[in-house]
Amino acid sequence: MTDALTVQVVTPNGIKYDHHAAFVAARTKAGEMGILPGHVNVIVPLEVDELKIRRVDDENHVDWVAVNGGILELKNDVLIIVADSAERERDIDVSRAERARIRAERALEEAEKVYDIDEVRRAKVALQRALNRINVSQH
Repeated sequence: MTDALTVQVVTPNGIKYDHHAAFVAARTKAGEMGILPGHVNVIVPLEVDELKIRRVDDENHVDWVAVNGGILELKNDVLIIVADSAERERDIDVSRAERARIRAERALEEAEKVYDIDEVRRAKVALQRALNRINVSQH
């Protein structure tokens, strides 16, 4: 057992996060999951939500990352998250996220008016992603 996790968040656009951590919290399809060094190896699907990463360099230093779903793989204290998109708290363009939220809310209203189930689902996912980015930006 080591005293740190190596944490990487990878998207099709490259590595978005790469540090050592003492603790990581993530929301999986089965619920909230906390990971400490020495955790059993696991592969789980993630929800659209935030990652909370407590860094080893300072116990009060927490990094927040907005992740739009993906897969979390932990093997021998190396935690890799593969996601379609991810943004660190400091990199989120809040005004862009707010515009995305407004677009998604409007799309959801329109889709519900015409009872288009597929469009309702797409709009709900877009809204969830925008709200996740906004929430992470506020940490």
